[in-house]
Amino acid sequence: MATDSKQAEEEFEMTKWGIIGVGNMGGMLLETWINTGAISADDIVILNRSTEKSLKWKNTFPSISVANSISQIADQADILFICVRPPHIQGVCHELQPLLKTDQVLVSITSPFSIEDLEALVPCQVARAIPSITNRAASGATLLTFGTSLSNHNKAKLIDLTSSYSNPVFIQEDITRVSSDIVSCGPAFFGYLAQRFIDGAVSETTISKEQATHLTSEMLIGLGTLLANGHYTLEELIKKVCVKGGITGEGISVLEKEMTEVFPQVFQATHRKYYDEKEVIKKELYK
Repeated sequence: MATDSKQAEEEFEMTKWGIIGVGNMGGMLLETWINTGAISADDIVILNRSTEKSLKWKNTFPSISVANSISQIADQADILFICVRPPHIQGVCHELQPLLKTDQVLVSITSPFSIEDLEALVPCQVARAIPSITNRAASGATLLTFGTSLSNHNKAKLIDLTSSYSNPVFIQEDITRVSSDIVSCGPAFFGYLAQRFIDGAVSETTISKEQATHLTSEMLIGLGTLLANGHYTLEELIKKVCVKGGITGEGISVLEKEMTEVFPQVFQATHRKYYDEKEVIKKELYK
């Protein structure tokens, strides 16, 4: 068993990992992989439409390789993460199609392209791994969905990788969008709410924005720690703080009145956009 484990570790280290598109999320993954020690910089090759952005990352992490073309990164990477916006995925896959071999893996990080769509575009094995900005702090979840041809060996590699900086969660296609709303979009949604919370405190009292921001940040960090350590569930936490007839209850009453429809509308909006994008993808794939 020890020999098998050592062999698996050596094979993982020998794997060459690629990223096409090192913008917000691709760049976040690159930083996370290297800074957590999940992947050695020597084993990463990147490609970006803007060479300037690639060189910026090369200056930050000198040991990474910068590919000059789609063909070069396809030739070098065993497992290739495609981190471009949904409208550009089909074009990139079209360029990759004659270059990828069946033992390579293409990993999408976006929801509108289904695993079935990806499998129709490229001859290699495919997977989806939707990250969260929280992964940058080696926390949060990564949403995993595997293609039908993905080997157990490559499944294990992706699970090992994502486990090193997040909690991998396996999801089915029909809950991809809502899961992504929670895991990937959620930090922005709750960040926005926190900012409005701060603005409200500043507008209604004499507290400074700096003070309110500091206190709110500390509160959110503490809240996350409480949940992470299993001290309370969300429901238990609300009951603990919201004493009957107390001040917190007055605030909760306002939230109940004003926010009942907010999050249903949020999910309706994200799903409308999601299905609009899927419809465009479908027309392009099967025209």
